[in-house]
Formats: sequence, C-alpha cells, structure tokens
Amino acid sequence: MTGAQFSPALPDLDTLSLEQQVAQMFVVRASGRFFDRQIEFPDWEPPAATLERWLHDLGVGGVILVGGSAVDLLVRSRWLQARAQYPLFVAADIEEGVGQRFAGATWFPPPMAIAAIADRDPDKARHYAEEYGATTAREALAIGINWVLGPVVDVNNNPQNPVINVRAFGETPERVADLATAFLRGVQRFPALSCAKHFPGHGDTSVDSHVDLPVLTHSAERLAQVEQPPFARAIAAGVDAVMSAHLLIPSWDGDRPATLSSKILTDRLRGDLGFDGLILTDALVMGAIANRYGANEAPLLALEAGADILLMPVDPAGAIRTICDAVDKGRVSPERIRQSVERIWRAKHKIFAEPANLPPASETTGEALARLQSLAAPDAGAIATEILQESQQVGGSLPLSLPPSTAGATRNLLLVDNLVTCGFLGRQAPAIAIPQSRGYALQLVDLHTDSNPEGDTPPASRDEPSTEGATLLQVFIRGNPFGGPARATELADRWLKHLLTSGQLQGVAIYGSPYVLQQFLPHLPADLPYVFSYGQMHEAQAIALGTLFGVRDPVVNKS
Repeated sequence: MTGAQFSPALPDLDTLSLEQQVAQMFVVRASGRFFDRQIEFPDWEPPAATLERWLHDLGVGGVILVGGSAVDLLVRSRWLQARAQYPLFVAADIEEGVGQRFAGATWFPPPMAIAAIADRDPDKARHYAEEYGATTAREALAIGINWVLGPVVDVNNNPQNPVINVRAFGETPERVADLATAFLRGVQRFPALSCAKHFPGHGDTSVDSHVDLPVLTHSAERLAQVEQPPFARAIAAGVDAVMSAHLLIPSWDGDRPATLSSKILTDRLRGDLGFDGLILTDALVMGAIANRYGANEAPLLALEAGADILLMPVDPAGAIRTICDAVDKGRVSPERIRQSVERIWRAKHKIFAEPANLPPASETTGEALARLQSLAAPDAGAIATEILQESQQVGGSLPLSLPPSTAGATRNLLLVDNLVTCGFLGRQAPAIAIPQSRGYALQLVDLHTDSNPEGDTPPASRDEPSTEGATLLQVFIRGNPFGGPARATELADRWLKHLLTSGQLQGVAIYGSPYVLQQFLPHLPADLPYVFSYGQMHEAQAIALGTLFGVRDPVVNKS
C-alpha cells in the first residue's frame, strides 16, 4: 500500500524510515493552552521545546489535548500541525461535547441523561444522541480537533463504579448499543474520527484504572452477553477506533491486562469481532499500567498485543527507541509495524482528504476566527437544554418555600469532592448566585475541609452548621478519573442525616450521579423538595434551581 492512495498531505509510506513509522504510532499528551506557564499537569504535559522536539524531530503521529478555551485550541492546534513532520491526529476526550474540556463550545449533559430519556421515549433519545455526536464533531473540527475519543460504550451496571458512572449511555447492553450507535451516526456526518471505549468493558468495576488495576472476574459467557454487544454494534456501525481498557480479565487472560494482551486485542477484538480499524491503548501513564510495567516496555507489550496507537507513554523518545531495537533484534517484525502504520494512514486520509482540515498557511486571523462562529450555536444549546430538562427528576412539595421566620438566616451549603479542581463553580455560578440573590449565606464543603457536621466547635471556626435557620443542600458528585465518588458520597450522607436530624434541611439539589439520588431518597421526607440533574454545568444549575424555586429562566451567566 503506497501513499499514492492517500491524501496529498501524506507521503508515500515507502519513504518513511522504521523510526518514522514507529513514531507515527505514538499519540502524546499536550496542554491545550499556549504558554508553558499555563501548564496544569507538568508530570504529563511537556513544555513547548520538548513537545516541538517530539513533533518535529521524532515525528510522533498525534497529540491528545486537555484544558483551555475553544479559542486557545484554535491557535494551539495550528501551532501543533505547523511543527509536525506529518499531519497529526489531534484527539480529545470530549464525550460530553467540546465544551466539556474547552470553554466556549457546547457542553452537553453526560450520556446517562439521554439514557434516562430513552426510558420514556427511545426515538427522541436516539435523536438527541445523534445530534450530540454531530455537534461534537462539527465543533471539534472547527477548532482543529479531528479525533473524538467517544462514545463510551461501557455498560455501567455497577453503581459503585468510580470512573465510568454517568459517562455511560446506560446500564444494559441494549440501551448502550442503541444510543452509542446513534452518537456515531452523528459523528459520521463529518470527516472526524470516532472511538469506542473501553474494550472489553469498564462498566462493572469498582476500582479506577487511573490509580490501580481493576480485575473483572466475569465468565466468558457473561462477557459475551453484557460487555461485548455494544462494541460489536459500534464496529458494525463503522466506528474508526476502539480503545483498550486497563483491566485484568482472568477468564480471557489471567496474566496480562487487556491493553497488553494479544489474547484480548488480537484474538478477541480483531479475530472474534472482526475489527480492522485502529486499536489504541488507554493512557499508558495510568497507574494500572505505569505502576506495574516499565515506561518503555509497556508500549512494546501493547504493540505486541495488537495495538496500533500507543497513547500517552511515559517517555515517548525512549519507547520509540525500545520498539526500534525490538525490530532490530527480531522480537517484532517490520511487517507488524507496517500493518499499524497502514491503518494509521487510512485514518489520516479520512481526515485530511478534506482540505479544510489542514489549516492553510495563508489563513488570516479573521478567517480562523470565523471558524468559531459554529461553536455553541443556538440549536446545539437548545438540545443540551432539552436534555437537561427532560432528564431532570424532582420530588416533594415544589416550589421550595421559605418560612418568614427564617428569612435572613438561610444557608446555601454546597458540597463537592474537591473545590480546587471544581471548574463548574465560581462567583457567577447559578448554584451560588441564585440562592445568594434570595438571601442565602454561602458555605462550601469538600473532602479537604474540616467538615464534620456533628462537631462541637462553634461555626465561626469550622464547617459546623448553625443550629438555627433553614439549609439548602446542593451536592455535586459524579464519577471522574482520580475522583471516585465514594468518599464524597459518604460525606454528603453524613451532612444529609445531620441536617434532617437537626430539622434544618429545607431542600436538596443533586448534580451528577443518579446513584447518589438513589442513596438519598429513602431518607428524604415525602414533602421535602428535591431536584436532581445529570449535569453539573451552569445551565444545569440554573434549570435545577429555577425548578426548585419555581422561577422560569432565572438570569444567570451560562458560560
């Protein structure tokens, strides 16, 4: 297979050296922001000089971006492409729309919100899922992202799952397959790549693979019935890539996790499911892999297992040398490298056959900024709002009413897992601004504050509630990498019970995980007002509190 069959932007594969071919298999992480001083995760995101060396000298195949605004990404993606040996994959974990990671674009509620709508109206849910995918792909391409690392096709049938949770399209393989393939139809309207993750299924785990290696003890029969069907449906629907999960699955391979297992990636995914697209690893810096295998041995093991794309290695330069040495020593054949690079070239041809996906050297600032006009379009925002409204759950005596005797002594108690990393709060966040406009005093609690609700120290010196006045409890908990919900849920449960016992609880708003709502419901009096939203962004807060207070379209900052 030669480059003549591909986009003119891609050279003939026969002109690439072994080192250049191997480098194309690597996708490295980079900050979405432009200046080194803005880097948030220095252990993972290299400074500009190092990144430029990886792109220009090593010739890595792509980057995965996190953080920044949509405008940042417009500039950043062009800087990256201009410094690369060959056109880059520019990937992002934008499972919930571009605005999930990059401010200014559309941020959708998590996929499980659409699953809740499907319980009542499957056709409407499929429509929402398809528009979700289409908007994500369109906005991604507008700012230079060409690879949507979604949809998640894990079946979240474990309420204690710390990392998948609301990222899944549901709790049954049928629901997940139905909505994930609708999402794919939306992405496929545009020349962007998609990715089903995390094979063979991360939905029934209680360990976060970012931290440690989960073990999935199910039988092969159970895996075939529950975990595999959504992947089979996604493959049949033409998904471009499948991402491996860092899971040990003894019924399939008792020695190596899926990412490093040829029995799973080659025999199961390539063989049994017939997938011939790109197989990429989950991030190789994650604890499940990085803590057990060498920085340079892990990428080599993943390649031997059947992976085409080696995502976020600890040491890209060292890993490339290790793989080239393995070829020289006969451990890996040149043909094996060529197989992966041919798949990579096919995928890049899909992207770069569209000239608009390669920013022209003569593009003016005005022309580049014109691309931003497609971001956060009214129709996309309207769909996100509809999903939030139609998936919202309410109960008790609404709207919430404030007894005159408590006026001026009301409290807005916000509980999150980590205030430092909480991007959806701020001075103008509706969860703060709307109660404040009604006289509520703000109190913030997270896992790092001294927040024992039953302490004896006076309120002035710790997060101990007053024994007087009504309290609105707002809880933000969902599954997140590195931020499992278990401890935050335990803290929220203690506060809930204390406020009920003390007679202070006036109302409850829960944002994120429906499993937190399920845990709270048995304790809530039948008439206590509550509202639940799958979303945590400003729009979700505004809709939830508008419902709770009985106010239509409260004035808020929706950024």
